[in-house]
Amino acid sequence: MKWLILLLGIAANAYASVLIKMAMMPPRKFPSFSDPNAALTNWPFWLGLGLYGSAFLLYAAALARLPLNIAHPVLTSGAVATVALFSILIFREPFHWTTGAGILLVIAGVVLITVRAI
Repeated sequence: MKWLILLLGIAANAYASVLIKMAMMPPRKFPSFSDPNAALTNWPFWLGLGLYGSAFLLYAAALARLPLNIAHPVLTSGAVATVALFSILIFREPFHWTTGAGILLVIAGVVLITVRAI
């Protein structure tokens, strides 16, 4: 269950990042007091904000079940790798071999950190 909570936290964090990116792309505008209607109708922004809150709550729940030196690296590296993949698949952002190598090295490092906890 503790790993499922952490995986859900990774997913919530990554999807929140994707939604915030969508919220900042034209024709949408950054929510501001000068244009409250644009702020209210920018649903990706509000959904992303809600998912960031959910990710925080899931992270807190994971910390109740896992040591900090396990939960934090898994959550942050998992979110980084997932966002990198989403940026390629959803936004067609460039993917360089160094990005792939970096993701693999981060995952290898986290595996080394967590191997005794699994």
